[in-house]
Amino acid sequence: MTDPSYADRFFETLYDAYGQSFSVDELLFAAHTEHQDLKIFHNAKFGRVMTLDGVVQTTERDEFIYHEMLTHVPILAHGAARDVLIIGGGDGGILREVCRHEGVASVTMVEIDAAVVEMAKTYFPGHSDGAFEDPRFDLVIDDGANFVANTERRFDVVIVDSTDPIGPGEVLFEHDFYANCKRCMQPGGVLVTQNGVAFFQLEETLNTARRFRNVFADRWFYCAAVPSYIGGHMMFGWGTDNADLRKLDRATLEARFAAAGLDTRYYSSDIHAAAFALPRYVAQAVAGLDSE
Repeated sequence: MTDPSYADRFFETLYDAYGQSFSVDELLFAAHTEHQDLKIFHNAKFGRVMTLDGVVQTTERDEFIYHEMLTHVPILAHGAARDVLIIGGGDGGILREVCRHEGVASVTMVEIDAAVVEMAKTYFPGHSDGAFEDPRFDLVIDDGANFVANTERRFDVVIVDSTDPIGPGEVLFEHDFYANCKRCMQPGGVLVTQNGVAFFQLEETLNTARRFRNVFADRWFYCAAVPSYIGGHMMFGWGTDNADLRKLDRATLEARFAAAGLDTRYYSSDIHAAAFALPRYVAQAVAGLDSE
């Protein structure tokens, strides 16, 4: 007999022995695209929720935390980013935040699944907030790994807004992908990546750290807590050959933030600086890789 309390609920399948569920107040869209299983539903607490292959990707309620941190930290740390590449990010949230930087001259987004972009335009218009129409924007429907391996363009900041390393997102966590990101970066450029929740996915963080070690002179992580990504601090990978960018003083960060004129809800110069201070168990694990 089915427990009625489980009716009309979505159960996330990211972890075998632990997870979260959402009430599905209204199922708005469900389809198996060319690449993955896509669902969009409404939840009373989080608003509209998008899932891919049983894993929460974004919600209306807390998307600003993830998108602001994955965007403004590298762009403001760089200080003079003109050309930005987004790998993934089909919901448009990263694009929206990049386009808020008037100094950015071009932003290219490479998304493997055109259906994600179209569904986001329809069901999550606030994520992009008109950014898909920005004249600086160029959409490329392609595998991100293929794009960075073959493009002749060069970028100041590369933002990898990927799914977890399963299905079509798996290749975006490999050494060759990171090396090719470096290949298409301008000198002094910055690469940032989505690296999961460290409490449950620490090995994902460590695998990225191992691969970054052979690609970038400076590699580390920064973090933020995003409520719908259950388990605590989400890690963002950080790779660059300019170690000074990770150690900017707060006066410089505050000046850049003020000059950018950003009206943020989560990001601040203080949050930027503090985000690189990792929970001790994570910092020790990453530092311990140097003895391997």
